[in-house]
Amino acid sequence: MKVIVVGCAGRMGGEVCRLVAEQPDMTLVGGIEVKGHPAVGTRLGAGLVGSDLSATIADATVVVDFSTAEAMVTHCRLAALAGKGFITGVTALSPAQVNALQESGQQIPIVNAPNFSVGVGVLCTLVAEAASRLGPDYDVEVIETHHRMKKDAPSGTAARLVDILKAGAGRAKVVHGRHGVVGAKPKYEIGVSSIRTGGVVGEHTVVFGCAGERLELTHKAESRAAFATGVVAAIRFIKGRTPGLYSLEDVLAGPH
Repeated sequence: MKVIVVGCAGRMGGEVCRLVAEQPDMTLVGGIEVKGHPAVGTRLGAGLVGSDLSATIADATVVVDFSTAEAMVTHCRLAALAGKGFITGVTALSPAQVNALQESGQQIPIVNAPNFSVGVGVLCTLVAEAASRLGPDYDVEVIETHHRMKKDAPSGTAARLVDILKAGAGRAKVVHGRHGVVGAKPKYEIGVSSIRTGGVVGEHTVVFGCAGERLELTHKAESRAAFATGVVAAIRFIKGRTPGLYSLEDVLAGPH
């Protein structure tokens, strides 16, 4: 598998590059960064860091993108035209950007996940099961904590957990934080709280509670290596895959 990493000099992109380079069945053939970035022109794996994916995409089997939502759509369309697999962990996508992924997924296999941690994939499965078994009589809260530099809130993973909770027990109302005299918590309400502090890589907790007991499901990422491991699994998963838009749960369920 020949891999190009877009956003290769970022926190996540750099960790993906490091881990891909260690895999015996993968070759890091280069990276992409924004024009003017000091990394452009430097050596990366078996290739160089460039600023134009269209100039190097022919060398790749799969493109891994951790850039920005707007740039990611452009890169995804380039991958579709070139017939290359595409993997992205970019979050805070607009409905139009999600549609663009779905359209490209008709031509190539795409793995799109807000969080590539294998543990988070398992957390999503456990939350779905808990929501189904406990039902709407249990109050639900989602709490996420990240480093102070994170730009979007709630996190993409928290948004994914909310979607699972809404689908699993018929909950419809979502409240982001609370302030003032809000009264008793209504039935079917999902509360979401976002905390930003220090250098926290990522923590997500889903709380189910009723009179007399509380169930908490928590995942804590201790380093970005946890996310990069999932990306490597996704690269193996996408090899030979038919066109479509796949999730991390699909990756974990399928052969790696």
